[in-house]
Amino acid sequence: MTKNFFLSTDKNAKSVQIKKDIISHFVSSGNDTIAELSKELDLSVPTVTKFIGELTEQGLISEFGKIQTAGGRHPSVYGLNPSSVYFVGADMTRHHLNIALMDFKGDIVEHQLGILYTFENTSESFDILCGHIQHFIDKTGELKEKIYNINLNISGRVNPESGYSYSSFYFSEQPITEILSKSLNYNVGIDNDTRAMAYGEYMKGVVEGEKDVIFVNVSWGLGIGIIIDGKLYYGKSGFSGEFGHFPIFDNEIICHCGKKGCLETEASGIAIHRMVQERIRKGESSILTEKVKDMDTLTLTDIVKATNMEDPLCIEIVEEVGYKLGKYIAGLINIFNPELVVIGGQVAETEGFIMLPIRSAVRKYSLGLVNKDTQIVSSKLKQKAGIVGACMVARSRLFENYNR
Repeated sequence: MTKNFFLSTDKNAKSVQIKKDIISHFVSSGNDTIAELSKELDLSVPTVTKFIGELTEQGLISEFGKIQTAGGRHPSVYGLNPSSVYFVGADMTRHHLNIALMDFKGDIVEHQLGILYTFENTSESFDILCGHIQHFIDKTGELKEKIYNINLNISGRVNPESGYSYSSFYFSEQPITEILSKSLNYNVGIDNDTRAMAYGEYMKGVVEGEKDVIFVNVSWGLGIGIIIDGKLYYGKSGFSGEFGHFPIFDNEIICHCGKKGCLETEASGIAIHRMVQERIRKGESSILTEKVKDMDTLTLTDIVKATNMEDPLCIEIVEEVGYKLGKYIAGLINIFNPELVVIGGQVAETEGFIMLPIRSAVRKYSLGLVNKDTQIVSSKLKQKAGIVGACMVARSRLFENYNR
């Protein structure tokens, strides 16, 4: 099923680039006329007309009626044909898997949230993951013939360019993308989960024109996605955003990275989970005491729900973690001076309980002249940020497999 739907008949690199530029314009700006495209791309009207015609013949572009003008000919409006190509995005959390199908225009047409899946760094867990993705694809029916590629979000150190995941499923010398592509029979890419969430929020979420954005993913772990001048920042090896592994605290808590004192050990979902367990076991009162009989089965989802039900113990711990986190987000603001900081991930579902202490700490610890133009907001996409971002990342790779 692995196909190259795009520009497969084009042999001229310049022609390919022009078509790519036209598609990119429609992706970022929506439908437009040939005259406006000509101005935007600095190309002649006949040239744009020619390539719009070819892209229409390929089924990638459609005409969407005419603009009513005061006089003369009414220009046609063109844009991406939503049903021409589809993309699949899969997002793993610690205990669930979310999968979605997105059309060419960027709209989610099918999705499945909360598929029961417990991540383990084993080949058996990897096979189960592939089975879930395959099952979702099979349920799309005839649309699966139009799926161009798939993107899987993975936490930790991920190099999208080489296709290796070094924190999860690093079983052989073969890139995980090759193993996934062979298993699923589609082009498959990977990206860091937080970076994909940041891109999803940038393209379809709370971001409204801002170009310098930091997305803070407060889930089981802690990471950031960095967008500079409207582009994702990857770093040299694709490992940017490891905010949770700042060596901050003088504690004896071993982080999952193997080191002690990481920010993540005191300011993340895993830290909240540990603190709630410890304090309930010491006899402190919580509605979780009755709801979860065995504390070993307690999940972060349980804690988020209890917090939103105004459980005093959970609120106290979430606020404590929020204030610690805000102190170091203040440092990020001092360094990057972003227009927008978006707080997302599962812990962000506690809304004001986490947001208020974050904002309080930022006001206290960041430089006034630096933070005065920085807004701190919660994610608009919430639990869908991962799948929206995964699909958007898949679409952004439209031309990767074209052999120039």
